[in-house]
Amino acid sequence: MGKKGKKEKKGRGAEKTAAKMEKKVSKRSRKEEEDLEALIAHFQTLDARKTQVVETPCSPPSPRLNASLSTHPEKDELILFGGEYFNGQKTFLYNELYVYNIRKDSWTKVEIPNPPPRRCAHQAVVVPQGGGQLWIFGGEFASPDGEQFYHYKDLWVLHLATKTWEQVRSPGGPSGRSGHRMVAWKRQLILFGGFHESTRDYIYYNDVYAFNLDTFTWSKLSPSGTGPTPRSGCQMTVTPQGSIIIYGGYSKQRVRKDVDRGTQHSDMFLLKAEEGREDKWSWTRINPSGAKPTPRSGFSVAVAPNHQTLLFGGVCDEEEEESLEGDFLNDLHFYDPVRNRWFAGQLKGPKAEKRRRRRGRKAEPGGADKQEVKGPSAQEPLEVVREVVSEDGTVVTIKQVLAAPGAVGQLESDDDDSPEEAGVAPVEPSPRSNAMLAVKHGRLYLYGGMFEAGDRQVTLSDLYCLDLHKMEEWTVLVEMDPESQEWLEETDSDEDSEETEGAEGGGEGAEEEEEEEEEDSSEEGGEEHPSVAPGELFADYLPRTEQHWLRCARDDIGPGAPERRVLRAAQALAQAFYDGSA
Repeated sequence: MGKKGKKEKKGRGAEKTAAKMEKKVSKRSRKEEEDLEALIAHFQTLDARKTQVVETPCSPPSPRLNASLSTHPEKDELILFGGEYFNGQKTFLYNELYVYNIRKDSWTKVEIPNPPPRRCAHQAVVVPQGGGQLWIFGGEFASPDGEQFYHYKDLWVLHLATKTWEQVRSPGGPSGRSGHRMVAWKRQLILFGGFHESTRDYIYYNDVYAFNLDTFTWSKLSPSGTGPTPRSGCQMTVTPQGSIIIYGGYSKQRVRKDVDRGTQHSDMFLLKAEEGREDKWSWTRINPSGAKPTPRSGFSVAVAPNHQTLLFGGVCDEEEEESLEGDFLNDLHFYDPVRNRWFAGQLKGPKAEKRRRRRGRKAEPGGADKQEVKGPSAQEPLEVVREVVSEDGTVVTIKQVLAAPGAVGQLESDDDDSPEEAGVAPVEPSPRSNAMLAVKHGRLYLYGGMFEAGDRQVTLSDLYCLDLHKMEEWTVLVEMDPESQEWLEETDSDEDSEETEGAEGGGEGAEEEEEEEEEDSSEEGGEEHPSVAPGELFADYLPRTEQHWLRCARDDIGPGAPERRVLRAAQALAQAFYDGSA
């Protein structure tokens, strides 16, 4: 009895500590939020000028990440809302609403009076009642310099049939947060986790809330059993049996002053309601079999046919003492809740095209031109993207990355197994995190996201489609050239005073600077690096010149870098030079 009482006391102590931490974060962040509330109010004043619904055919939306992409329950449409974009100096938040018509392959911007304030990292859930409703909770707003954050705790519904926004005010809901997850369960919205961050502090959550779609009331659930630790950005999906799966996510904790350590979770839990009791839930940890995804954060999730959960991409961070490197991914994984098993998503490739190649038949002129454009333009930079973005980030390789990131995982095998196949590398999305996914009629749609090239963040606006029944190849619906994207370098002097001015008017100068840097780097690499012999394969070129590239990598990274990092950077530099020579 004594031990049990001590354990309960310890549990209550942990709850008190968490409560104190939340109060501390709330107090410190309140001043920041008051400053941002004035900016949010200014934007809402601008939105208040809209008095009627205006639908305007438009080009595809601008680059963004952490938006929401939802499927219309009755129409062949995708609904994109919110998101963020960073150009190197300034952060932009959106509350725009775009509709993509799948059949017509066209975009429409829909302006509706009284929309939710600008935000990103919110959650959006579509339910079929009332002609279709899009429910949105939480998310965050950031100051233009990206240093201050306001976390929303508001709940909105977009009535799709009437095209009207409504803010639903109900007490007892979750605290302000972003990075949480929300799903529709029966006639309720179930919300889990997320985080709240201010300039100095942060807190991650593992609480669970339910919102009743009939009574419009919130209730906090208290599941029995041991559940997930606090986290954000996890997978949350409903199984065919009516349980809820929580997988992965990200959290960080302070190890000492001004030093945080992140954790990429890879555990899985089952949240289940008791039979006939929608107010009584329990947690169970489960251990799925199969080919599990590698630990990562920033992955994207959608529900595939047969109630399987689809997981795409993300970033695997490698933390060292004072640095953080990200290995961006573009792989597909499926989780089957019936068999409690993971399996990797493997594309079969276009069979018809392969047969034509074997017979030596020539494609039609138009098709050949199209294939030539897609093949080399996707292939050459892709090898650089995979090497550079995931392993290093030096100036030389950054320029190679920005040429046109595309598919990665199969480039090395193409070169090694069949050189003649290299020109027709399969088209697939470039490695990225925080992309938006949606599934309609068995087809997966992927929009936007971001990857990093050294100190530069590349935000994407491309749109891809994959038939999940055939699993043959990705189709590009909207292309994007990352090289054309504005990027403004921060200056060391007068950074604070001139930040906004530079973001709005300094683009041309920054681009000229980058062009000069490109010229310098190409001039440096012209005669000094070992040349590629005619017909020489990269597998032969690298061993012959490895010592040279190791010296280059050490010069770029610095003398104190780990040997493993130097080796990978050397291989990336060699690959970039080899591709350029080829």
